[in-house]
Amino acid sequence: MYKRLLASEFLKIKRRWVWFLVVLGPIGVLILQGLNFGLRYDYLTNLYKDDLWGGFLRTVQLFLTPVIILGSTIIASMVANVDHQSTSWKHLVSLPIRKRHIVGTKFIVSVLLLSVSCILLSIGSTLLGIGLNFGTDFPWTEVIKTSFYPFLAALPILAIQLWISVIQQNQGLAITVGIIGMIIGLFGPLLPDWFLWTWPSLMNETGNQLTNVYLGILVGLILFILLTIHFVRKDVEK
Repeated sequence: MYKRLLASEFLKIKRRWVWFLVVLGPIGVLILQGLNFGLRYDYLTNLYKDDLWGGFLRTVQLFLTPVIILGSTIIASMVANVDHQSTSWKHLVSLPIRKRHIVGTKFIVSVLLLSVSCILLSIGSTLLGIGLNFGTDFPWTEVIKTSFYPFLAALPILAIQLWISVIQQNQGLAITVGIIGMIIGLFGPLLPDWFLWTWPSLMNETGNQLTNVYLGILVGLILFILLTIHFVRKDVEK
């Protein structure tokens, strides 16, 4: 069932800007990082001389935090809006398909799209670091953590954005919530740990990044379950 639904969802977004955005996110982070080191190379390499790769990856993570929040917002909106624009929600739920499978597929597609962005970021970060003469002996586990940990911590944000995007035909509300969340997320160190828009920054009182990752996965799944229950019980008009 999911295999056919996934194929259908990817077919819907084939001729849209979704894939462009999937690629644009990591490229944007890498361009900013390239400019950052290109303009301040001597200063930054001296600052991180004891651990060039570590300092480099920490700044990548800093740029990634607002990008992953905004990316979750836009991708969730576009995945849901495909059916809003074609007014096909009512047709979808009239098919012999369980409603939970419909919304589950959209969540899976959103996760897969963002995962592709993270993979591209990890590859690009490695190549950029090598290009900046940090050496070819790069810490690949740290590269993967830098690319994926913020995304896993942002799963609750993705679930909320998809929830709003699926329930509301007008995507203005979803985009507004996402932008406000992105702005708030920039002040992560000043906000309490329970505020989930700060989780992608991986900052908390314990100093353990995995705390945010585990919370992101757990709360993200809980919110997705609540979204599914709401969608199943909701009458679809269009």
